[in-house]
Amino acid sequence: TEFLRVDADLRWMRAGSVMRKVKSRTWKKQRYFRLQDDCATIWYKSEKAGNAHCTFSISDVETVREGHQSEVLLSIADEFPPDRCFTLVFRGRRGNLDLVAESAEEAQSWVRGMRKLIENLESMGEQEKLDQWICDWFKKADKNGDGRMNFKEVQDLLKMMNMDMNEHHAMRLFTLADKSESGTLEDDEFVLFYKLLTERPEVRRLFQQHSSDGHTLSLWDLEVFLREGQLEQENLREHAAELVLCYEPSDTAKTRQAMTIDGFLMYLGSPEGSVFNPSRKQLYQDMRQPLCHYFICSSHNTYLMENQLRGHSSVEGYIRALSRGCRCVEVDCWDGPNGEPIVYHGYTLTSKILFKDVVSVMGQYAFKASQYPVILSMENHCSVEQQRVLAHHLTCILGDKLLQNALEGRSVSGGLPSPEDLKGKILLKGKKIGGLGASVVDPLTRVPRVPCVQSSNERLSKELSDCVVYCKSVRFSSFKHARIHSKFYEISSFTEFKAKKHMKEAGADFVHHNSRQLTRIYPSGFRTDSSNFNPQEMWSVGCQIVALNFQTAGVEMDLNDGLFGQNGRCGYVLKPLFMRSAEKQFDPEHPQMLDRSGPLTLTIQVISGQQLPKVNQKEGSIVDPLVRVELHGVPLDQAKLETHHIENNGFNPIWDETLKFTVHVPELALVRFVVEDYDKTSKNDFVGQFTLPFSCIQQGYRHIHLLSKDGTKIPPSSLFVHIRITQRT
Repeated sequence: TEFLRVDADLRWMRAGSVMRKVKSRTWKKQRYFRLQDDCATIWYKSEKAGNAHCTFSISDVETVREGHQSEVLLSIADEFPPDRCFTLVFRGRRGNLDLVAESAEEAQSWVRGMRKLIENLESMGEQEKLDQWICDWFKKADKNGDGRMNFKEVQDLLKMMNMDMNEHHAMRLFTLADKSESGTLEDDEFVLFYKLLTERPEVRRLFQQHSSDGHTLSLWDLEVFLREGQLEQENLREHAAELVLCYEPSDTAKTRQAMTIDGFLMYLGSPEGSVFNPSRKQLYQDMRQPLCHYFICSSHNTYLMENQLRGHSSVEGYIRALSRGCRCVEVDCWDGPNGEPIVYHGYTLTSKILFKDVVSVMGQYAFKASQYPVILSMENHCSVEQQRVLAHHLTCILGDKLLQNALEGRSVSGGLPSPEDLKGKILLKGKKIGGLGASVVDPLTRVPRVPCVQSSNERLSKELSDCVVYCKSVRFSSFKHARIHSKFYEISSFTEFKAKKHMKEAGADFVHHNSRQLTRIYPSGFRTDSSNFNPQEMWSVGCQIVALNFQTAGVEMDLNDGLFGQNGRCGYVLKPLFMRSAEKQFDPEHPQMLDRSGPLTLTIQVISGQQLPKVNQKEGSIVDPLVRVELHGVPLDQAKLETHHIENNGFNPIWDETLKFTVHVPELALVRFVVEDYDKTSKNDFVGQFTLPFSCIQQGYRHIHLLSKDGTKIPPSSLFVHIRITQRT
C-alpha cells in the first residue's frame, strides 16, 4: 500500500541500521539490518561474513516487545537502557531475535515500523496475500535479479514450487503468458503465467455446474449452490446477495447481482469458505457455569523450553503459553541462594530461573490473550522460610490480580465460581491448611500443621496457604471417598497412567467426579524427552486440566490447539451437557448408553490440494502427497482413513476420493486432516495439518488452510474438500 512507501519509520528501516544481535550476556555481535523494497522481508548480514546474508519474512514475526522484555535482554539490562532494546518474537517455536539499536530514536523507528508492517499484513485481503505470495516467488526465481524470467528460471521455479511439469506443457503456458514475445516474463506477464498455472479445473467444473449461462452465477444460481452444495438451509437469498457484495471483484457483475469465477474462488478461499465455522471462532459459549464444567487449556512444566533432563528453563515458556491462550501453567519451586526461591525441574540438570521473574511475567502476560482466569499450579519443594518469600512475591507483584479470598456472596458450600466471575484473576493451586476459612496451627512451633491429607512431617507456611482459595491440592483416595468427603474447591492430580487405570475401571464414576470438582492430568515422569500423551482420552472422562508439554510439537498439541481454537481462543471450552449433569451416567467406553437417535455419518470427499510446502529441500525433490483424515473421540469413534498418494505433485494434486466415518459422540470428537509425503521405503514425512472440533465443521465445499508442525499458518497451502454430515439410518 502507498503509506508503506512514504512512512518515515519504514524509510529509516529501508535505509538500514547497524544493531547488536544479542544471544547471551557474552554473545553480542553487530549485524546490518535492512527492510527490503517489497516491505515484506528483512535482510541482514554480519560485517565480516562477506556476501553471506540471511532474510526473514515479516509474516514470520508474531509481535514486537519493547525494552528488556526477554530473558536475554534482562540479563544485559545494566549495559543497555531499555529504550534502545527490543525483541522480535517469531511464530511457532522459533527462538526470539533480541536487538539493541545505537539510539533510542532508531529503536523506536524499528519498533513502530515493524508493528505497522505486521498490522498491514494482518489486515490484507485474500487477494493481496496471494499477490504478495506470487511476488515472493518471482524474486526467488529471478536468480540474476534483472526483473525478468527466462524459461530456464521458470523451470527451476516449478521445482521450487513443488511441481514436476512436462516441459512441453510448461513451454505452452510460458508462451501464452509472454505477450510481448520477448522470450522472458515481466511483472504482469508473470502474474498471468501464475494464473494459468493455478487454474482450478475442479472449481471451474463446480462453477459451471451451477451457472445458468456458463459465465456467471446469478443470485438464483448461488441460492441453489448454497442449498445443494453448501447444505445451508436458512436465509439463502440474503446470503447469496451478501456473497456477491463481499467477494465479487467485477463492478459490472456486481451491478447485475452476479458472481464470476474469480468471485467464486475468492469466496471459497475466504474464512467464510473455510471448514471451520466462523461463528464458532468467536466467544459463543456460556461462561457462567462452574469452573469444573469447562475443559481448560493447560501446560506442564511450563518453564522448560526443551527436554526434562538437561533442557533450558526460561520465563519465555510462560510468555509463549499464555500468549497461546493457556489458562493453567505449572511452576516447580525449590529453595534458591540468597533466600530467593528458584524454578527448575528438580534433581535434573535443567537450568534455573527466579520465581519472582516467573510471577512478574504472569502479571504482565496473563490476560493479554484472554480475560478469563489463569491457574498457577505450584509444585512446592521449598522450606517454610522460602515459602514465605513465595507468598510475598505472589501478593506484592500480582496485587489485586491474585485471588486471595472466596468471592463475596458465595457460600462455602456453593460450588466453584465461573470463568466469568473470575475474569482477570490468577488462582494459586497448591496445598492449603483447612478449608476455605479454617487453619490449624502447631502451638509449639507456630507453624501451621497440614491436615491428614499429607504426611505429618510436611510443613506449610500460613502465608502461602492463604494464597490458595479454590484450588486446594489433595491426594486422591477413591471415587467413593471423594463423593462422600471431598469439597468442591479440592483438586486432585493424576499421572496419565493412573488416569487411564481409573478410566478403564470406572469411566462413569470419573465423569461424575469431574462434574463436581477439578482434576489435573500430567505426563508420566518417564517422558524425559518432553513427549506428550493423547489428551483426547482424558477429555473423554471430563478431566478439565489436561497438562501438555507445549514446547513439543506433534499430534497431541494439534488436538489441544484444535479443541481450544474455538470460543474466541479464550482457553475455556464448555463440556457437553451429559458431562456436567450429576444425574447423567455417561461412560466413554459405552457411549451407546446415551439417550439419542443413533450415530452420525461423516462423509468427506477429498478433492484437491493447493501449493503444498516442500519438505525435502534437496534440489529436484518434489512431494508425493497423500491425505489422512483422523477421527479422535471416545474409543468407539477412533478411526483413520487415507487417500492414495499422487506422484511428484505438491502444487495442485487431485485425489477425488471419499472417506466415511461413523460418529457416536460428536460433542467430544475432533477431526484432524494430515498431508504426508509418501515414502515406500521409510516413514512418510509430515507436510501440513489442520485439526478442529467436529461441532465446528461447516458442511459443503470447503478449503482447509494447512498449518505447519509448529501450528503456524503456511499460506496459501490448502486442501479442497466436500463435507456432509447425516444421521445414520
